[in-house]
Amino acid sequence: MPQTRHITFILVEEFSHLAFSCAVEPLRIANLVSGEELYRWSFVSEHGEQAVCSNGSITLVHSGLQGLAKCDQLFVLSGIHMRDHVTRPLLATLRRERARGTKIGALCSGAWVLAEAGFLDGMQAAIHWEYHDAFMEAFPEVNLVRSVFVADEKHITASGGTATADLMLHLIERDHGEELAIDVADQMVYNAVRNATAKQRVSLQSRNGMRNAHLSKAITIMQDSIETPVSPSFIADELGISTRQLERLFGKYLNTSPKKYFMEMRLERAQKLLLQTEASVTEVAVACGFENPGHFSRVYRSSFGVTPHAQRNKID
Repeated sequence: MPQTRHITFILVEEFSHLAFSCAVEPLRIANLVSGEELYRWSFVSEHGEQAVCSNGSITLVHSGLQGLAKCDQLFVLSGIHMRDHVTRPLLATLRRERARGTKIGALCSGAWVLAEAGFLDGMQAAIHWEYHDAFMEAFPEVNLVRSVFVADEKHITASGGTATADLMLHLIERDHGEELAIDVADQMVYNAVRNATAKQRVSLQSRNGMRNAHLSKAITIMQDSIETPVSPSFIADELGISTRQLERLFGKYLNTSPKKYFMEMRLERAQKLLLQTEASVTEVAVACGFENPGHFSRVYRSSFGVTPHAQRNKID
């Protein structure tokens, strides 16, 4: 009879209920279809009574941080506003467990917590795409990837949502073979299981019904040049087409111009950095390719109806 693996989930306040279900249900189903207790699990919160997820649901837990039992795998599961819930007791517990030899991973925005603890330096890690810009600014020493999960590092990380199910199915396959993982996926009616290298966000082509390689490449160039913006003529030269052709592509598929699209992309990143990081308005401006803070403030207000300083004050 296989040895039962014990997995503990630290539920950080405002954790993702979707990621939570996608983490636990594959384990339950693995036990069900195998007819054996392959896995058991425990829930932990800082205060040891309950944890409230982002949709308001309340989950009763088995213990607090001080009562953590020995386990085979520990996952930190958080969700929105994770920075507000990274406490000293939580970080101390994680460091104590690491010294104890516990395998520690993170789900959804939990990679932020591990990075705050200093666990991910020099490693690849995955986090929900919504936090990518802020994470890269806060933790440049971590090799953040856009994959749905990372399972071949010391600290396993998954980007949240259904990516958590992908990770759990990967772990079930690793522990008990491909056949059981397929059976579990079938029980979940989950026929689009992704491997670790799959990207989180749906491709631009899929979102817009496009199959134009030039347009896709142009947007990739923009994404890679946010800190040092390039001109439409430069992008066109890189693609080997005329600036006029580039303008027509953006007009046909996106109903906008390359210049306007690029500006909106930079401002969207600026908004995320203002809302998710402690970087100053000037630092955010520079990170998004604005050399003049005054110009940045004007275009930001024109786009979002508030100045960057007012945007920051909304969350203070």
